[in-house]
Amino acid sequence: MIKALAGISPQIKQYLIITGNYWAFTLTDGALRMLVVLYFHQLGYSPINIAMLFVFYEVFGVITNLIGGWLGARWGLNKTMNIGLGMQIVALMMLTVPADMLTVVYVMIAQALSGIAKDLNKMSAKSAIKLLVPKGSVGSNNKLYQWVAVLTGSKNALKGVGFFLGGVLLTTFGFKGAIQLMAVMLLFVWMWSLFSLKAELGKAKNKPKFTEIFSKSSSINLLSAARLFLFGARDVWFVVALPVFLATTFNWDHWWVGGFMASWVIGYGMVQSIAPRFTGQTPSPRSAALWAGYLAVIPVLIAIALHYQFYVQFSIIVGLLIFGGLFAINSSLHSYLIVSFASSDGVSMDVGFYYMANAMGRLIGTVLSGWIFQVYGLEMCLWISALFIFISALIALKLKN
Repeated sequence: MIKALAGISPQIKQYLIITGNYWAFTLTDGALRMLVVLYFHQLGYSPINIAMLFVFYEVFGVITNLIGGWLGARWGLNKTMNIGLGMQIVALMMLTVPADMLTVVYVMIAQALSGIAKDLNKMSAKSAIKLLVPKGSVGSNNKLYQWVAVLTGSKNALKGVGFFLGGVLLTTFGFKGAIQLMAVMLLFVWMWSLFSLKAELGKAKNKPKFTEIFSKSSSINLLSAARLFLFGARDVWFVVALPVFLATTFNWDHWWVGGFMASWVIGYGMVQSIAPRFTGQTPSPRSAALWAGYLAVIPVLIAIALHYQFYVQFSIIVGLLIFGGLFAINSSLHSYLIVSFASSDGVSMDVGFYYMANAMGRLIGTVLSGWIFQVYGLEMCLWISALFIFISALIALKLKN
């Protein structure tokens, strides 16, 4: 075993360290979200009010991705990744205060810190892959797509596992005990990461100016706009509307809702990991429009089934599973394209800008999900989802092959 590890190339070793780092962070991120949801549900908060606890998480995700890419290019991706881990530990410890101090504003601030940490970690991990695939090697584009797919898919699968973990930890150790346990686990990962990641990873040769945080590449700008509408389309019905609908219409308790959502995320991540099997090993940029077109059909069909009350529970569950599979392929394809388009020197600048658009889409989707569902219901959320995907497809058509 030791001999096998010793024979691994330096690029693979760094990839494994980054992946392990990202996995550990993702587990705590998913578990923390479920802990907050379940704990504040127990305190009597409505689902929409609980969702609002995560608004700062998304808002600061937008800011972090924009600035974080610039910091990664100036400081190196090892530093931004380790700063993200350290901030997550602080965010966790903030939630270990006595229960009467856990006000909405206080939790929103802790979630804001966690959102910054998450996007620093994700931006660093996604950017680093571009630098670790040997340039000019045979099948390097194939390998890049495979590495991106595995990292992205495993992250989402583990986030689903984190949802389950959050429920188990809350039941076993209580809210404070669960948070403390995760903080200790992440502390060990952080210490390991500090001594393992290469210091020069991702540092640009020419220090970029702050004014250069906005991408000048038309391909990256188009792909970022397509990503914004793609993720807005998912979250406009998935974040608030769907959980509330399942609980109120089907009378599912929060364990059923949480378990179903976690299973969906795990399956979504598994499909992401094998996306190259569906799209081909080196898909063209415009294939993003084709796969978005396939995806747009699903919310339309579910909305029609809801309108005509056609086996509503069956239609939503099956429709959500199909939507998840197609969305996973779209997401993985986008993740490959941004890493492929990004410049090797200061890669985090391009990736950070792109994931800023991703976070903006999540923020818009989250806010619309609560408002549209409350005023118009789930059916309208689905129609807006289809519209957003259609817009994403039209934008992707402009990408050059």
